[in-house]
Amino acid sequence: MQPYLTLNQIQKKFGQFVSLKGIDLQITHNEFVCLLGPSGCGKTTLLRIIAGLETATTGSLVMDGKDITKMPAGQRDFAMMFQSYALFPNLTAYDNIAYGLSSKKLNKREIRNRVDEVLDLVNLSHLAHKYPGQCSGGQQQRIALARALAMSPKVLLLDEPLSALDAKVRDKLRKEIRNLHERLGMTTIMVTHDQEEALTMADKIVVMNNAEIVQIGTPQQVYEHPNSPFVADFIGAINFMDTLNASERLSSKEPMTAIRPEHIHVGALDQAEAVQYGRIQEIEFRGSFYRLTLQCMNSAEEPEQRQVMIDISSEQTKGLQLTKEQVIPFRLPRERIITFHADKPIVVNG
Repeated sequence: MQPYLTLNQIQKKFGQFVSLKGIDLQITHNEFVCLLGPSGCGKTTLLRIIAGLETATTGSLVMDGKDITKMPAGQRDFAMMFQSYALFPNLTAYDNIAYGLSSKKLNKREIRNRVDEVLDLVNLSHLAHKYPGQCSGGQQQRIALARALAMSPKVLLLDEPLSALDAKVRDKLRKEIRNLHERLGMTTIMVTHDQEEALTMADKIVVMNNAEIVQIGTPQQVYEHPNSPFVADFIGAINFMDTLNASERLSSKEPMTAIRPEHIHVGALDQAEAVQYGRIQEIEFRGSFYRLTLQCMNSAEEPEQRQVMIDISSEQTKGLQLTKEQVIPFRLPRERIITFHADKPIVVNG
């Protein structure tokens, strides 16, 4: 499939500070892409360059075969939704949405029809004449989303749109934004530092760190096949089978192995298997599963430096009768172990 939006060697400097280093990225039509990474990694700067709100120091941006690198933001036919909503407090929901349409040279009837349409899309028709201060955080974010959709953009840009909302509202809006993306057939690019948002919403995740892209893939690919210790640790919980700290791990030249907590086996194990033992230090109830933290034991039943996290379904724990300080056997399935090589940053399973 031909790329709809192509970023070629995008670099951004603020004085001597390098915010983006040689970013190459291709996005296809109607794709939902999440730019995921820790604070300060450059993801919002990259989104603003795509929007035309920042100018790249070097590099180019091509959309549907046309170079738009120097095209002003107002001519790009993009819509951006901000973390802070950016609503006018003195305008009703209806007028906030209609405000941007005035530049489209539509008559009053066309504007009214379009506003009514997007309010219906986000299920806020009943709040058309309410002011932002009279609406909840989730409702204000829906108004901001409706305002962006009213412009019928070719590309929808979302800058941490759900970070200020409580968990239940955030979960509901995730589904609504994803459903609207599919229903309207837009290309959507969203910035987030929340791994769960990226995993549940994206077609493609672009993982960033230190001003660079470190991995691109589907949610399943970046979770199951992380290409570096950083990606493995940033996306989901992970056990590194060593005693290094985070900074030592990143600079280590030795191969490293890791495994996700949900992939470790406990309970009735065949003694012919490579069984290890650990003493339970913590038991955390997390709803559908329990997370155990074990202090690993050597063959003489002496504690080792390393710990291991194990996730067990709530159903499975019923027959195990787990308690703190209990020593239990566990096994690391060979096919689930991830190996990282410092000189060859790929994943080897098995």
